[in-house]
Amino acid sequence: MFRSFASFNYRVWFLGALVSNIGSWMQSTAQSWVVLTYLTDNDAGAMGLTMALQFAPPLLLVGLTGWVVDRFDRRFLLIVTQTLLGLLSVATAILLLNDAMTLGMMYGFAFAMGIVAAFDNPARQTFVTDIVRHELASNAVALNSASFNSARMLGPAVAGVLIVAIGSGWVFLLNAATYVAMITALLLMRTHELQPRALQKNRSRLSDGFRYVRTRPDLVVIFVMIFLMGALAMNFPIYASTMALEFGREADGFGLLSSIIAIGSLAGALMAARRDRARMRVVIAATGGFAAIAFLSSLMPSYWLYALVIVGIGFATVTMLTTANGYVQTTTPPDVRGRVMAIYMAILMGGTPVGAPIVGWIAAEWGPRAAINTGAVGGLISCVIGLTWLIASGRLHRHEHRRLGFSIDETVSIPVIVKPGPAPEEFSEEIASTTPISIVDDDPDAEPAARR
Repeated sequence: MFRSFASFNYRVWFLGALVSNIGSWMQSTAQSWVVLTYLTDNDAGAMGLTMALQFAPPLLLVGLTGWVVDRFDRRFLLIVTQTLLGLLSVATAILLLNDAMTLGMMYGFAFAMGIVAAFDNPARQTFVTDIVRHELASNAVALNSASFNSARMLGPAVAGVLIVAIGSGWVFLLNAATYVAMITALLLMRTHELQPRALQKNRSRLSDGFRYVRTRPDLVVIFVMIFLMGALAMNFPIYASTMALEFGREADGFGLLSSIIAIGSLAGALMAARRDRARMRVVIAATGGFAAIAFLSSLMPSYWLYALVIVGIGFATVTMLTTANGYVQTTTPPDVRGRVMAIYMAILMGGTPVGAPIVGWIAAEWGPRAAINTGAVGGLISCVIGLTWLIASGRLHRHEHRRLGFSIDETVSIPVIVKPGPAPEEFSEEIASTTPISIVDDDPDAEPAARR
């Protein structure tokens, strides 16, 4: 489960990311609560609009961000983006501490953070595969998700307590300090141990990521499923905050719900880390599981029963996301991986600008339970799409030996050819197509030159 920790660079990365992610979850919780209760009068629609502005830039800038991630040094890029995000958090904290923040200004900060995150997210996702060997990539991605969700267990609960005790502004300021941990981790890395990257001129254009995805129907299906989940299903700040208010809870109750859902999320990430590789069928099953559990959660009559059920929501969601992430990365060639992951992140996060205002409006008009059921419908549609493709593509067929059994053909990971020496080289189609291969002619009396 923890085999990627054998790498010094990955251990440093994991610790830095854990601290930074705790701060990010603290700020996310504080931002949602400020918009819902401080800047508006429990307006879930305004909260949905804030989320839309924050997650719109990855969709708008998808071509540019993917090209930047593939073209430039990802470690340096992450140092820049983490620094900018820290400065934005400091500015937001100063305005909140001086009671100068307005709803319009919060919209502006959310959009600015979204622009920086549009570059930061695909860089973070793909940099994980630069840290470890290719055969550890799926495990490293899963452990990265475990770090993210471990932080999710702590961050919201701590933020809820701090909001009540000292105010939201201080939460933003503490988050700014946690970015130092990530920057320090990046600076401490042994650069000579990072995996070499093959930059090929024939795939250096912005549009090549889209061209590659068009050749992979399985990726198109995953992207459609992820978009629906991001748009309708994964609006957890809206669900948790409005349900907390319905049950008569304050910021600490909201933060606790966000942390409880992370218990299931962490379990899902660790289970994904145990699997040898990411599989499409797990993504499909997880979306169906999300739909069933989300609908069940909408029926819960009390705060603690609702909290108990959403552990399952966290498990299903992170199982889906971690497996989809690992599947995309391990089945995509390294020279276009950054652009493909930028498309993936843009679709995942870009669904929020479409769905969050709708879900927020439904919560404001018909209550949080109706909003949760909207998310359940999104999960169900995603599952149906995945199952339909699995059957129509011919990958699902009767098992050869078991009468009532079925088997599924899976996409295998991209292989890497390693030459003897200190530095492994990525697979090159150009080299593979021009390397001469000796063959033996059937005529043993032929001249040596004729036997080649």
